[in-house]
Amino acid sequence: MSEAASSETSSPEGKGSEAKGSEVTAAEVSTTKNEVAEIPLMSHLRELKKRLLIAVVAYVIGVLVLMNFSSIVFEFISAPIRDALPPNTPLIFLNAPDVFFTYLKIALVLSLFATAPITFYQFWAFVTPALYKHERKAFLAYFLASVMLMIAGAAFSFYIVFPVIFEFFLGFSTDLIQAMPAVKEYLTLVLKLLFAFGLSFQIPIVIMLLIRLGITEADSLAKQRRYVIVWAFVFAALLTPPDIISQALLAIPMLLLFEVGLFLARFSEDTSTQESA
Repeated sequence: MSEAASSETSSPEGKGSEAKGSEVTAAEVSTTKNEVAEIPLMSHLRELKKRLLIAVVAYVIGVLVLMNFSSIVFEFISAPIRDALPPNTPLIFLNAPDVFFTYLKIALVLSLFATAPITFYQFWAFVTPALYKHERKAFLAYFLASVMLMIAGAAFSFYIVFPVIFEFFLGFSTDLIQAMPAVKEYLTLVLKLLFAFGLSFQIPIVIMLLIRLGITEADSLAKQRRYVIVWAFVFAALLTPPDIISQALLAIPMLLLFEVGLFLARFSEDTSTQESA
């Protein structure tokens, strides 16, 4: 009886020691798992730091090199307004550092595009290991289409919109009132319009991405067409000079690109439906 009692008395202690042992083991396993999880995380962070450093260094070198060609670039981008001005009309600057900062701004923007292949490669090398093969193909397709549309938007604004708006506004000059545009304000206007048109030409890509990700459907977007028309003109009013001509020249292509995006999205849906069938 005493042995039984002692065994009964000692059993809770044994169970407690076993529970403590299991707790310690679970804690050790959890700690080990956390340490293992931290190793790839730190490796990824170091890889990201390396990729960012390469992209930043390339961008800075690009700015320093392209600063020497800013005057040539400005001569090219000032062609639309110089063609609209009377012959031998100069462009002026109002403050001493205006020309320097104008050239610096050109170099800063140009370097973004000139070093874009390096930046994209660093981003691609960092992201690729986490993507499946079909995801890589889709990403490349959307990226290339986005670049092409941005170039198309910038070309549309430079070769079509700029001559129209400059001819219109500078046509109000008289013998008494002559236009003498400042380089700083002109570059600001040009960059603003190039960005606005390049961004607006991304509409088909955005629509196809929204539908591909299952966020919305083509028919649902088509039903919101009247709101899209309003927002297109609001967006154009925010990103263009306060005149109806430049606003219309931005809003109308946006609406056409919206319809193109709907058409491509419906075509993609029909193609995927036929393949699944």
